[in-house]
Amino acid sequence: MPGNGLWRTKSIEQSIADTDEPDTRLRKDLTAWDLTVFGVAVVVGAGIFTLTASTAGNLAGPSVSLAFVLAAIACALAALCYAEFASTVPVAGSAYTFSYATFGEFMAWIIGWDLVLEFAVGAAAVAKGWSLYLQTVLGQLGLSLKTTVPVGGVDVDWGSLLLVFALTVLLVLGTKLSSRVSLVITAVKVAVVLLVVVLGIGYIKAANYTPYIPPAQTGGSTATGLEQSLFSLVTGFSGSTYGVLGLLAAASLVFFAFIGFDVVATTAEETRNPQKAVPRGILGSLAIVTVLYVSVSLVITGMLPYDRLKTQPDGSRATLATAFSENGVDWAATVISVGALAGLTTVVMVLMLGQSRVLFAMSRDGLLPRGLARTGKHGTPFRITIAIGVLVAIAAGFFPAGKLEEMVNVGTLFAFVLVSAGVLVLRKTRPDLPRGFRVPLVPLVPVLAIIACVWLMLNLTALTWVRFLAWMALGVVVYFVYSRRNSVLGKEHGATAVPVVKRDEVP
Repeated sequence: MPGNGLWRTKSIEQSIADTDEPDTRLRKDLTAWDLTVFGVAVVVGAGIFTLTASTAGNLAGPSVSLAFVLAAIACALAALCYAEFASTVPVAGSAYTFSYATFGEFMAWIIGWDLVLEFAVGAAAVAKGWSLYLQTVLGQLGLSLKTTVPVGGVDVDWGSLLLVFALTVLLVLGTKLSSRVSLVITAVKVAVVLLVVVLGIGYIKAANYTPYIPPAQTGGSTATGLEQSLFSLVTGFSGSTYGVLGLLAAASLVFFAFIGFDVVATTAEETRNPQKAVPRGILGSLAIVTVLYVSVSLVITGMLPYDRLKTQPDGSRATLATAFSENGVDWAATVISVGALAGLTTVVMVLMLGQSRVLFAMSRDGLLPRGLARTGKHGTPFRITIAIGVLVAIAAGFFPAGKLEEMVNVGTLFAFVLVSAGVLVLRKTRPDLPRGFRVPLVPLVPVLAIIACVWLMLNLTALTWVRFLAWMALGVVVYFVYSRRNSVLGKEHGATAVPVVKRDEVP
């Protein structure tokens, strides 16, 4: 293959060999339990306290619990594909590394650039949410203190800056230490969720579950133009509230509560027995959060009739606290806020961890400056971690969140599609590779994963697609200006290429 080819692939063997380079070697400290904790830590965020109630009131009614099950099934299909890839190619970088081995360098760069949307932009958006919850908790403790202050005409979110700084230091000090801190905070937020479930059971009324799937009502969305979903824009179909279509729309929405489990795959290179530990970590964390989500949705829809969970005319959305306050348990709001604060802390940390490992892999391959991939005495890529901390701090501390969340979603789903397709490609091109985990029912499972993810992408707004395509276009420019010229694989191909000898030059 020519050295300047866009589709040059990096062999699995070369990717694994690169993990032993002294200057860029990551420390192998993690176990299956550590990976499971990371998965639960990044998936269980504020969404479990807020998304469940509003989705039940506005779209699905009591059947929101079934919507979570459907979303979990769609997510599990992609998770199985991630598990096979991560056990076959236990190298940092997740979908980027997998794409390099199957689709070639250009697509690998595109997916790596895409993952910046999922991890770095996601971390910034969630850090701003953390700051708001901190302000709420301080207010409930009697401290009227705003986490945003105007400085020179710019609103500075000091809460976000404080969080990102602390997490950057923690990540530089080591992945194992980060895992231990994550375990403690994750235990706190899971305990809050379980307390809410156990407490709420006493207020459940069976009549609130009837009808489980409420009758459909037309006119589900009033959004127009680029603010409506791409599917609605193309087909002219406006959707519905409640009914089976409302249930499916709810499944598309709550799917995003599961996003983040793929971060587990980025830590494969730091895992002691990745062939077994990574699949267990991915699938184990997904199973745990599914049980938590379904339990919370059953409790909240049993505590209040679904029509009392609708978004109010003033735009205020129902939350888990709404169900408790309506039943006279006002102190639960404080508990829920503390749980959400703890939840968002670990989400930001694990997203920053995942982003650093993707950029580490890209730097080691020369698609970004190689010097960034150097690891320090703690066995972490400290330069990249600090750079990400600075970028996330700037984004979270000085810019409004806006529509960043949906950009995170489209980036994630795009990665899911490529990984699922990559399993099919690698089964054809390298059937000889030892696989610690194998996706069952190939090609059915990967194909279903692709269909499910594409459908969810179509339910995102057209404006999100415009922004996504603009970001991808910028990535293409960066690749051709810098990355293609500095690619380690490209230089190796160029150095080892056999010179072409013209027929009339042969003696």
